[in-house]
Amino acid sequence: MVKRSRSRRVAEGAWGLVLLARVVGVVLVALLLLVSGTWDSWRTAQHVMLTKGREHGTMTLADCGDTVCTGPFAPEGSAVARPRVTISLPIRHTTGATVPVAVEPGTDTVVRAGWGGVLWAWVPLGGALLLAAVVVAGGLRAYRSAWVLGGLGAALLAGAFLTL
Repeated sequence: MVKRSRSRRVAEGAWGLVLLARVVGVVLVALLLLVSGTWDSWRTAQHVMLTKGREHGTMTLADCGDTVCTGPFAPEGSAVARPRVTISLPIRHTTGATVPVAVEPGTDTVVRAGWGGVLWAWVPLGGALLLAAVVVAGGLRAYRSAWVLGGLGAALLAGAFLTL
């Protein structure tokens, strides 16, 4: 058995704490990315996914600018018709097209409904998954986990692109 000096044992223990702090820091950054992506996605996704008690219908695109389209809202069920509602872009439709939408409560803003709307609402989480994959691969050297995170993020983004 080799005897080590007290200062060397303290230094080795300190180096272990530095390595532990690095792992904890990287995990916290990855979790922060995922939580913020989920939080941002949920602000829109709740209107599309939780349909009970929400106003649903269709919107006819009448006027499209650089960032938003406006048009009349035709309700389904007990919803109230509105002469002008606003939806943010991107939408792969032209003026005059009819888009299924859900109304955000208390506003004249609508979000895309259906599978396209659900996937589009979760796009921020897809971006967060891609960023977390880079952090996990670089900081933790957990390459398989990073590939899974990156694959999920890419699949979510590709699904949103293909359904819009």
